[in-house]
Amino acid sequence: MKTKENVARIIVFIILCVLAVVWVYPVFMILINSLKGEAFISTTSVFQIPDAKSFVGLANYTNALSSKGFAAAFGYSLVITLSSVVLILICTSMCAWYITRVRGIFPKVCYALFVFSMVVPFQMLMFTLSSTADRMDLDTPFNICIIYLGFGAGLAVFMFTGFMKSIPLEIEEAAMIDGCNPIQTFFQIVLPILKPTLISVAILETMWLWNDYLLPYLVLDRKKYMTVPILIQYFRGSYGHVEMGPMMACIMMTVLPIIIMYICLQKYIIKGVIAGAVKG
Repeated sequence: MKTKENVARIIVFIILCVLAVVWVYPVFMILINSLKGEAFISTTSVFQIPDAKSFVGLANYTNALSSKGFAAAFGYSLVITLSSVVLILICTSMCAWYITRVRGIFPKVCYALFVFSMVVPFQMLMFTLSSTADRMDLDTPFNICIIYLGFGAGLAVFMFTGFMKSIPLEIEEAAMIDGCNPIQTFFQIVLPILKPTLISVAILETMWLWNDYLLPYLVLDRKKYMTVPILIQYFRGSYGHVEMGPMMACIMMTVLPIIIMYICLQKYIIKGVIAGAVKG
């Protein structure tokens, strides 16, 4: 029996190693090509490790930072991501608290609609959404978070609701007996208990928001505002020539913060997903 278990573990380990290589290989290729000269990226040497002839150091990174508006695009992406994540966390956690603590048909219908929203394709809504955002002046990085709240609420409410059901109601009742009103009970008692799921939802939403291309492309005024994913496609010279070196450097600088954050906080993702999907 132990022999079969060991064989199964070895097989699973091999499969995971293969999948890891498959996922890491594209990132590795972007990294090595971001250190090469332009002529060595668009030829057969694209798959080769940089040598003395092709290696240009951080020249592509310097070019991307200085001449292509990367700093402004990075700032807009940061504003959009932070404002949207904070808004999603506060609003959806309060909504999940209402759904789990209030009896009646209305909270059940709300929960069903939030879950249903997760399976609605964005392509069904994008043209109507674009015109609506223009009419309501939601086409700037400072208020697009309202749109992201609508699209990110489904997953967040689902995870918060699952975890909220495992919180004993007696804790909240004791807080109210001590004189806490509902707002104080939520922010002082319930919200700290939600920490594992808060971190998990924040990480998942950040990964989605930071890398999102289609929604900002449709909604934002690209003459004034561009996020990093949108900026990458504008690394073009004369006659449509693509500047592959700065593009690779820009992609690497965009991907690296998310990779580091995910590696450092991946344990919270697992805990939060399990707590939000199993408990209750």
